[in-house]
Amino acid sequence: MKRFDFLQLTTLLAGAGYLPFLGNEVNKRPGIEQPRGYNIPLIDLAGETDRQVIVDREEGQYLGHPTTVLLDDRKTILAVYPKGHGNGPIVMKKSIDGGLSWSDRLSVPKNWSTSREVPTIYPVVDSEGNKRLIMFSGLYPIRMAVSGDEGDIWSPLEPIGDFGGIVAMSDLIRLKDGSHMAFFHDDGRFIDGEGEPGQFYVYKTRSMDGGLSWTDPVVVATHPEADLCEPGLLRSPDGNQIAMLLRENSRRFNSFVIFSDDEGTTWSDPVELPGALTGDRHQAVYTHDGRLFISFRDMTHVSPTRGDWVGWVGRYEDILNPRREGQYRVRLMDNKHDWDCAYPALELLPDGTIVATTYGHWEKEKEPYIVSVRFKMHELDSKFQQLD
Repeated sequence: MKRFDFLQLTTLLAGAGYLPFLGNEVNKRPGIEQPRGYNIPLIDLAGETDRQVIVDREEGQYLGHPTTVLLDDRKTILAVYPKGHGNGPIVMKKSIDGGLSWSDRLSVPKNWSTSREVPTIYPVVDSEGNKRLIMFSGLYPIRMAVSGDEGDIWSPLEPIGDFGGIVAMSDLIRLKDGSHMAFFHDDGRFIDGEGEPGQFYVYKTRSMDGGLSWTDPVVVATHPEADLCEPGLLRSPDGNQIAMLLRENSRRFNSFVIFSDDEGTTWSDPVELPGALTGDRHQAVYTHDGRLFISFRDMTHVSPTRGDWVGWVGRYEDILNPRREGQYRVRLMDNKHDWDCAYPALELLPDGTIVATTYGHWEKEKEPYIVSVRFKMHELDSKFQQLD
């Protein structure tokens, strides 16, 4: 098919609610055989505005990089994000109805205005069963705030140690012994506060006391040519393995994955993922039927949605097998920028609704703002079946 015919067909199919794949061009660098594109179907939700809920928007103000946490009642969601591209005062909002509506901006400690990086929020629990929320803010030093009452009252940001990093913490997981492990990356500039940009390293740090204190960081991944960063974690269905999906920031490779079979003590060497899972800031949730929905910024080298907010549907076994692309992909929203969008947050509600939240340039020549997209897996599956 001629290229102009393919582009016309892409436009027509997008109007029908889905988009075709873009080829299977192979990355031909020595020793690497992963495709630069993908062959699985692509469903398009971008035009279904009834699924979209505006979380926050301010005329002329950049709002970006949100993360969320679903509280114990399984319907209250907290969202945090900066006023600015990473660097800027931290904003917090609350939804008490599963993300259908959002509060005004909440009062937060004064020094949250000094945040220099993307805030990330997580629930943790200590060995005595005490639950708390913790929120990190990175660069040097990495700082953290704590709430012991599900986000009503927060402490100021305080350093967790004499080290720094980028997008701290990109993800956090509770280990089988009840401790917690968190991950971030750095390129040499912030780990000790006075470095120069260079090799990318992914670090882990561990808390034995429910997130109140953290160990010195330890390297878990690097690559001689690729720039590995922004890890996103998920466990195998049996709980015995942890997979880490990694952004590749040099844009010469696909995304990568590494695995741990000993609760994060050791990790496998990085392996390049298929084009179907190539992107930035992967966040995963298991659906009620055991499949995975993974949200990320599409940076697949050959893709009709490159730079947009997308999702991937498949199974854990697809991630284990580098030749498996998964079941299908979903465009959640159309970003009007080449790349700046989709540091995504995912919450699964009891009724099976996935509340996916992120920022993006959703209108041309307008500053980015925060939006949620809501859907259930059977709705996506129905669209997928219609492609047959």
